[in-house]
Amino acid sequence: MTYPTLFDGLRLGDLDLPNRVVMAPLTRNRALPVGDVPHVPNAEYYAQRASAGLIITEASQISPEGKGYAWTPGIYSDAQVAGWKQVTDAVHAKQGRIFVQLWHVGRISHTSLQPNEQAPVAPSELAAEAHTFDGQALVPTSTPRALDLFEMARIVDDYRKAAINAKNAGFDGIELHAANGYLLDQFLRDGSNKRTDAYGGSVENRSRILVEVLEALTEIWPAGRIGIRLSPFSSAGGISDSDPMATFSHVIKSVDKFGLAYLHLVEGETGGTRELPKGADIATLRALFKGTYMANNGYNRGLAAKAVGSGEVDLVAFGRPFIANPDLVERLAQNANLNEVDPATLYGGGATGYTDYPVQNASVLA
Repeated sequence: MTYPTLFDGLRLGDLDLPNRVVMAPLTRNRALPVGDVPHVPNAEYYAQRASAGLIITEASQISPEGKGYAWTPGIYSDAQVAGWKQVTDAVHAKQGRIFVQLWHVGRISHTSLQPNEQAPVAPSELAAEAHTFDGQALVPTSTPRALDLFEMARIVDDYRKAAINAKNAGFDGIELHAANGYLLDQFLRDGSNKRTDAYGGSVENRSRILVEVLEALTEIWPAGRIGIRLSPFSSAGGISDSDPMATFSHVIKSVDKFGLAYLHLVEGETGGTRELPKGADIATLRALFKGTYMANNGYNRGLAAKAVGSGEVDLVAFGRPFIANPDLVERLAQNANLNEVDPATLYGGGATGYTDYPVQNASVLA
């Protein structure tokens, strides 16, 4: 059997992608400080990278309560929708395709980032083993309060409203962020979810809110324009689970029933090693999802080409290489050298380390 290459097109739901190189969601902390509004530099940044088969935006909070870091964009206010419309217009002008990642951080926040300096929310009143950036320094995340049972409908509705806003902002689709130790992941894991009601205990209960959110999103968008991101073996934010294979086997089976555009898996530790704990098996989990599979974590050109060429994966999401190489697709196709990321300019700041990385061929970004 002949499999495609990394540079062959793909039909994703009802969307045609020109290649299988995806720009992964990358937090850059460059929204306007007042209102967390995307603005012109964000539009320039994403438009520079429009040759990706698909762009997935940086995670964008669905509500003020969903915020966990300074200067990250939201998708809940009219000003934010207008800001994102600048971004989608700029990407579409370059014939690009762009999904927004919907985000609620849960307990990965600090009271200074929350409305009225309230405690962050989570499944249970358990502090994360994590730090966040409050606009001045890295600070330990605050102890959350446990969400009341009656608040679950509000959380689901916040996702629904964000999905509507994503349509109004001109996005081609949405990705549900259920990974990396944030709110939905906190519900899925028995290390962070100690509830005894309908949203805790069994894996069916722990995944209930995820299913309810997907039900809400598919009321707004066709399933073929919705993706989901999971990180079964990541310990980001101090997240843990006693049996991740059992938990995420159930979760992926539940997700598969929706007929989503893709499953986006972080293969290993978030932004870290690809080594898996004993008993972990990505291939077993991947086989439970019948749709398009997007792989992520530490992929270089050779590993990505091999994975796509063997039929193991359909799409590969690249993170840091896209930060430093706006023309990453072209460089990969030519097997050219890549620019190196400047760690000092990853988060916050202006154009330096954001929109000023050089390209090999100036006409690429013209």
